[in-house]
This record gives sequence, structure tokens and C-alpha cells, in this order.
Amino acid sequence: MSQVDTQGAPRQTLGMVEAIAIVVGIVIGAGIFKAPSLVAMNSASEGWLMAAWILGGVISIIGALCYCELATAYPSAGGDYHFLHRAFGRQVSFLFAWCRFSVITTGSIALLAFVFGDYMTQVVSLGPYSSAIWGVASVLLLTWLNVRGVKQGAATQVLLTGFEVAGLVLVFVAGVYAAWAGLGASAPEAVAAAKAAAPAAGGSAFSLGAFGFAMVFVLLTFGGWNEGAYISAELRDRERNMVRVMVGSLVLVTLLYLAANWAYLAALGLGGMSKSQAVAADLLRISFGKTGEVLISLMVAISALTSINATMMVGARSNFAAGRDWEALGKLGEWVEDRGTPVNALLAQGAFALLLIGLGWATGGGFSTMVEFTAPVFWLFFLLAGVSLFVLRAREPNTPRPFKVPFYPILPIIFCAACAYMLQSSLGYVGGNTFLGFNAAWVGVGVLGIGAVLMVMLGGLKGNQPAGTKR
Repeated sequence: MSQVDTQGAPRQTLGMVEAIAIVVGIVIGAGIFKAPSLVAMNSASEGWLMAAWILGGVISIIGALCYCELATAYPSAGGDYHFLHRAFGRQVSFLFAWCRFSVITTGSIALLAFVFGDYMTQVVSLGPYSSAIWGVASVLLLTWLNVRGVKQGAATQVLLTGFEVAGLVLVFVAGVYAAWAGLGASAPEAVAAAKAAAPAAGGSAFSLGAFGFAMVFVLLTFGGWNEGAYISAELRDRERNMVRVMVGSLVLVTLLYLAANWAYLAALGLGGMSKSQAVAADLLRISFGKTGEVLISLMVAISALTSINATMMVGARSNFAAGRDWEALGKLGEWVEDRGTPVNALLAQGAFALLLIGLGWATGGGFSTMVEFTAPVFWLFFLLAGVSLFVLRAREPNTPRPFKVPFYPILPIIFCAACAYMLQSSLGYVGGNTFLGFNAAWVGVGVLGIGAVLMVMLGGLKGNQPAGTKR
């Protein structure tokens, strides 16, 4: 029988390779197989398209440096939750914990489950509700694996991330083959036609607004790297390895994204990318024919599965931290020592993700509904996490900081400005998916409001504060 320790704590059990696999697995999801066509549509040229992906990597690395300072100075399984608690107090941290549970993490799991279901249906259809069935199955299976223990979850993550990276390498190889064999946009007649018709479709005159819109999709595709902060308390030799894990992961992701986009351009060209509904599928079809359709379906399904697993691992840690700080949520704060994982937090997270899958299916929007639902709340708290770096430096100047952000305060200001822009964009650029007549993005904001009501109701109950928190 598992030993439940309500006073236990995470142990430093994760190595650097496992941690990198978790971060890379979260970042590389379905986005790189969906977003490039939208980026191409808003890029003035192939050069500007590649510049957007490079800029996305640079901004993400700047953000990672900010998080490395916070994670090494205040290591905690709570990640952002712990930083916000120290900087802004119990009220803000409670709102974050609520939104992370009800919107951010569970919404991300649900949208990835829809991606997994959509692509697995292309391989094996289970009938009219095939996508939802596959999605539910993925949540149930991966929740069970993570409940078994952190080692099982981490080992699964390393394996799945290997398949995921191999999938992007396959995209690159397909692009090299298309260029070598003169297929698609690399065919001599296609090159001649593109030169004659320059600028090609999707390559209009440069516009700062259009480039900014392209960056919305680029940064969404890079999203998730901050989840590395949630494993800071479990990372061995974190003072040295935290920076290596965060920056190394993003350098690897950036290189993979650049390789993938070069491959898309080689086979489809900028105009072809901008018109494509599934750039990776079109690329593999050009290079490998009908077999490519099955390959891309399996590749995207594995990517989604990898991200679901990693998101589950780190998401439950913030729920665990909230359970430690609020007596009303005490069950979430139980740590099962012999499994090295917060079992109750994992089970609750899985159950709510299943509920959101049901809501997404009921609206008919599925993936897009969940994107709109989660984005504004996510970027709001991302912005507050960046601001917490300034607050904690001013309030706790004597706290040991094994790593400090270089070029302070310039780099943190850039990061906060990028978060503010993404918040505005996520509210401004939304589709038509609705819950009870309300746009999905504003429904997510409404759930934040429900959290504020709950915060007032729980305000009179006892809560604990992380050790060393100054209020």
C-alpha cells in the first residue's frame, strides 16, 4: 500500500536528460504542424518568416533566463504559483492556482487530447465519436502512468520525446529529399514561376502589424517552456543544471523549428505554405506519396501524446503546492512518498480535463475552442510572473540567487512587454467558438472571475504560507 505523507516533499530525483525531455516534450506539440501556414500568411518573404521563428526563440530564451533566476532562488514544486505567492500574496496565488487547474493546464491537456484524437482517427477510426474517444483514452492512460510514480512518468516522457524529435527530423529529411529530387516548390518550373510572379502569394510588402500577428502564432508554438520551473525542486544539482535545462531545451527547439520551416519552404514555397491547411501532411505527401499521410498522422499524434504527458507531470505539482497552502484544498497537498508523486492532484487534474474534453466536443470547436479558452488567462499570469522578478529583487535583496538574469532590467522588461502584447492579442484575435453565447476567450476570463468569488469565500479559512515568505 502506498505511503501518503502530508508533510513529505519532492526529492531531487530528475536528471538533466529527463528534465530536458519534459521541457522539450511540452514545447513541441501540435503547434509546429499547424502554425507555420498562418505565419507564412503574414510574412512578407521567406526571410521574414525565418526571422519570426528566430525571434520567437530569442524571446523564449529571455523568458527562460528570468525563470531560471526565480527557480534557483525559490525552488519549489509550485513553480509560478510559488513565485506569485511570495511576490503578491495569497490572493493572487490562489487565483493562479484556480485558473491553472480550471483553465490553463486542464485546458491544454484537453486541446492536446483533441489533436491526438483527430490524427489517430486518420490511422484507426473508432466511429462518429472517434476523436473524443481517442482523446479520453489518452487522458486516462497517461494519468494512470503518472499516478504509478514519477519514474514511470519520466521514463515515458523520455521515450515519447525521442519519437517526437524523430518526427521533426523526418519533416526535415522530407524537405531535403524534395529539394534534392526537384519536387514541389523545388521543381525547376515552380522556381521559375515563383520568380516571375514575385512577390509570391503570402509574400506581400512588409507590414509591422502583419509581422506582429505572425509572432502571435510563433510564440504560441514556443509556449510551455515555463513549465520547467515546476520541476526545480526535483532536479538534481539544480543550481547548475536549471539554466542548462531551460536554455538548452529552447536552443534545441528553435533549431528543430527552423529546420522544419526550411523543409516546408523547400517543398511548398511561401505561397504554398500560406494556403496549406496541414503543411506537414502536404510536405510528406509530396515527398513520400500516400504513405506520407499515415506517417504525419502518427507523428502529430505522438507529439500531442508527449505534450499531454509532460503537462500532466508538471501541472499536478502546482495543484499540490496549492493544497499545502489552503486547508480547503488539503487533499491536493498529499504527496505519496514511495511513488514520488502527488496522486490526488493528478487524479483531480485528469477528471477536470475530461470535463473540458466534453465541453469542447459539445461546442463542436474542439481544439480551437480550447485554444481561445486558455490563452488570455495564461498570458495574464505569465506577465505577472515576469513582474514578480522585479518585486522579489526589491523586497528580498538578500536572498541567495545562484543565477541572475544578465543585463537586468533590460531583458525582464522585454519579456514582460512580450507577455503584455500576447495578452492583448489573445483577446483581440479570437474565432467564433462560444459557450452559451459567449466567446470562448471571455469564458476563460469568466472562470477567472469565479475564482475571485471562491477566493473571497475561502478568505476566512486558514491558509499556510510557504516558508520564508515575507508579508
